[in-house]
Amino acid sequence: MALPFLPGYCPNKQLGKERFHKSQHFNDSHGIPMFVGSAKSGIGGELLVGQEIKPTHSVNSKGQGSDLPSWVIFDKQVLYFEAYFQEAVPDARDETYRIRRCKIYFYLEDDTIQVVEPEYKNSGIPQGTLIRRQRVPLPPPDGDQFYNIFHFNINQQMVLYSRSFTLTNCDSFTRNFLTKLGVRLNGCATVPDDPYSNLREQIEKNMRPLRPYERCDTLKQYLEHDRKVLRFNCFWDDTESVFGDVRELILHYFLADDTIEICEVIPPNSGRDVSKFLRRSKLPKCAPAQLKQPGEITDRTVLNVFASSTQGKRYILDSLKTGAVQEDFYKDCDLTVGREVNVWGRKVIIADCDDFTKDYYRTKYGIEDFSPVQYKAPPVPKPSRTVPPYNGFGSEEDSLSSCQGLLPKPPQKDLRKFMEKDRCGLNSNVLNFHAKMVTNDPVDSKRAFIISFYLCDDSISVFERPQRNSGVLGGKFLARGRVKKPGQELFKRELPEYFAAQDLYIGATLCLNNKNFQLLDADEYTFNYMEQHPEEFPKANVGNILSKLRSIPEEKQREIGKFLALIDPSNTGFIPYESFRTGRLSTNETWTICKAFRLPLPENLLGGLLSKFADRDTIDYHTLLAGINWMEHPAPPVMPDDILKFAVKVRFDAGGPTVNNVKYPSLLGDLFSFPSNNGDPSTAMST
Repeated sequence: MALPFLPGYCPNKQLGKERFHKSQHFNDSHGIPMFVGSAKSGIGGELLVGQEIKPTHSVNSKGQGSDLPSWVIFDKQVLYFEAYFQEAVPDARDETYRIRRCKIYFYLEDDTIQVVEPEYKNSGIPQGTLIRRQRVPLPPPDGDQFYNIFHFNINQQMVLYSRSFTLTNCDSFTRNFLTKLGVRLNGCATVPDDPYSNLREQIEKNMRPLRPYERCDTLKQYLEHDRKVLRFNCFWDDTESVFGDVRELILHYFLADDTIEICEVIPPNSGRDVSKFLRRSKLPKCAPAQLKQPGEITDRTVLNVFASSTQGKRYILDSLKTGAVQEDFYKDCDLTVGREVNVWGRKVIIADCDDFTKDYYRTKYGIEDFSPVQYKAPPVPKPSRTVPPYNGFGSEEDSLSSCQGLLPKPPQKDLRKFMEKDRCGLNSNVLNFHAKMVTNDPVDSKRAFIISFYLCDDSISVFERPQRNSGVLGGKFLARGRVKKPGQELFKRELPEYFAAQDLYIGATLCLNNKNFQLLDADEYTFNYMEQHPEEFPKANVGNILSKLRSIPEEKQREIGKFLALIDPSNTGFIPYESFRTGRLSTNETWTICKAFRLPLPENLLGGLLSKFADRDTIDYHTLLAGINWMEHPAPPVMPDDILKFAVKVRFDAGGPTVNNVKYPSLLGDLFSFPSNNGDPSTAMST
């Protein structure tokens, strides 16, 4: 029973529908409005009555197979078919049609087709790509559809743009792919003969000689040995002739074509200017008595078998080569060290060869003996050039350069050292030392200097630090320049010795312009640089210091061990860092330190104070510091006449040593190989 056509009794087709757009039926092509809506769908993409969806790219419907797109699945997968088509030739006499072979490629990713015709030599027609890669429509009346994979099969015809192609064969991949799709392939077809192509092949065949020329293929030898040359040192003894001498030659053997070239080494003042001894050519072993004329030496012999004034002449090639002239030329196997080579009647002896030639003969022929032939006396040693002594004008280097040529040149500096050791960013490459003047003058002995050594050119500059109320003006004491070492002869032939970086270290004494300076200290950069380059500064080499400590006798080593054990009565394995200090300084060093910290005492009171704590020439600075510590050891009141009126500026430096405790068992074990039985309490180590 049918339901009445009333609201609520019939299904609503619009339920769940989201698209209600209208398709575009008109388009603008080059400014001309055109109706294109005949193949467009209706409202919301629904098909109109009697309308069918035509496939766009693939015969597989959406949702079948893998979810990946076809251009990913079938990327670089192509079906290959061999085909031909027949082309009519109406205006030719020798042919009425032509069979043209081609290759058809079907790209699975987008169903495009490409037709390519192989290019044949002297074909006279344009060949190559006949149909570029594109989708090819079916012939009418199905022109609105395109070829797909199921339109291809062997031994059938297909029309591509009004041209009939016959598929004859395919490759194995195409055959397997179509078989898996269920396509039943036909048998392979044969390509009919092309009459004009057969005629051309017959003409070319008749043009070939029945007895071809003998060909000697040297291309392989050229490709394998191109630019490979054997080099030999030779000589030719021509002393028997008038004004003759021994000629030194260089023989080049070219492996690419077995040719030889000989060049002469022309010595100076010999009167010769032509270095080419033999041009590049093949060298015969036995030089003929008379040179052959062009055409006398040929690879073929022609025999005159018939001669007639009326019927002409007949010639035939001599296959037995009875009249051929055989010549033996020098090969690489004939050239060895000590061998004699006949160069057109001149006896040339091979004396030596280069390394490449030795490796070649060692590899190919197994020759190991390459002892050179001595053919000339050893060179006479050059007499030494005596340099005159320094004359006092300019520097020693400048005077020496005037003796080395007619045009004096300025002395050359070490540019490489300058570039490596010049200032670069924060790396100054300048060693700064604190120094004092070694003298008996009490005023000069208290002067403070800074000696700078420049590594880029080994120059030295001295700067004096200004001191208040010293009576000496500070500033530049010595301009930058290289300083000679003292005790050298002034007028001598050799260059003088200058101070180098290795001569500067803590405790060293330098004589700069007849003034002796003792190096007391250096900045942190100088210490780091000297420790990083121990090969240049042996005084800063930690390995040398450890080796000196290890060279102490065993008795002294035991005494050091007992002394360190007494300092550690609790046997913790750690002792204070201050225990390694000696605790004593010289009187002069203590005087300098007091002056550097501006101790508010006149010189007479300072000298009396130091003499009170002096023991011979040294002072126990712990006792000195305890004696002048007025807060822990207050001094008795003094009379008003002895009151010192100075402005005192006290500065307390809270900084101490970086390391407070030292694990001495490990130190003794590393130095003297003492056994270490103490533990390593981490709580006792403090930094």
